[in-house]
Amino acid sequence: MHKHQLITLLASVALLLPLSAPAHDPIFGLGPHVLYKGGIEAALEWEAEKAGPARQQALALELTYGLTGDWAVGMGLPYRFVDDGSDRRQGLGDLALFTKYRFWRADSLALQRSAALALKIVTDTAQDGLDKGAADVIAGLSYGHEGRRWYGWASARYRYNGEDSTGLKRGDRWLLDLVGGIRPEPRGYLETDTVWLLELNTEISRHAKRGGVSLPDTGGTEAFLSPGIFWTWRNFAIKAGVQIPVYADLHGHQNPSDYRFRLTFENHF
Repeated sequence: MHKHQLITLLASVALLLPLSAPAHDPIFGLGPHVLYKGGIEAALEWEAEKAGPARQQALALELTYGLTGDWAVGMGLPYRFVDDGSDRRQGLGDLALFTKYRFWRADSLALQRSAALALKIVTDTAQDGLDKGAADVIAGLSYGHEGRRWYGWASARYRYNGEDSTGLKRGDRWLLDLVGGIRPEPRGYLETDTVWLLELNTEISRHAKRGGVSLPDTGGTEAFLSPGIFWTWRNFAIKAGVQIPVYADLHGHQNPSDYRFRLTFENHF
């Protein structure tokens, strides 16, 4: 299938389904929001990033189902475009399976606080040239403070990367996020609604290893300041944000990130 035909198909699936009201979560971080029982969320997401001469893009379709009012499961499948400066590749990426369980929720006047556990398995199912040779597991904990005007989230995730058949193990990674948000003007359900977000995203990576020996030009720490917007109209939402690097301490000779961008269209039904 031609890539333009694929993009059209994914957009049609995500955007032309029946609608139902979405809730708020960070753009790059992890939030505690879960679907209502029996609800389905369809999301079409575009990501782009650049580090030195290397560029990557991905267009992903993600589907989520609410098993209960506190427990959701889902899956995501990306179509990836990779340009490392000397070679270009594209094709289906790794299928991801995920779940989130909200174990605590406290409601008061115009305020909801909640916390959730999340688990994602990133399989090794990508097409040749894009496969990484092993499955990865990401486990996380998130907290959310959502008021009528002010929002706040905090989350921590740990990514365990598997070892491939050659003995290469990509470095495990901590993902730490602090997020603040403001709704400049409270609106009713029938009106458009805008929430502005500012995230601090930190990634701490360990050295990759081959046969148990650390590889010098791998691992390190990067931090990003990430402004974004969450726009909704009734049952439809658009999320967009850019990660701007503000700190980098990478081991050996590595190109730090120049930028990362994410645009998401969400639809509940």
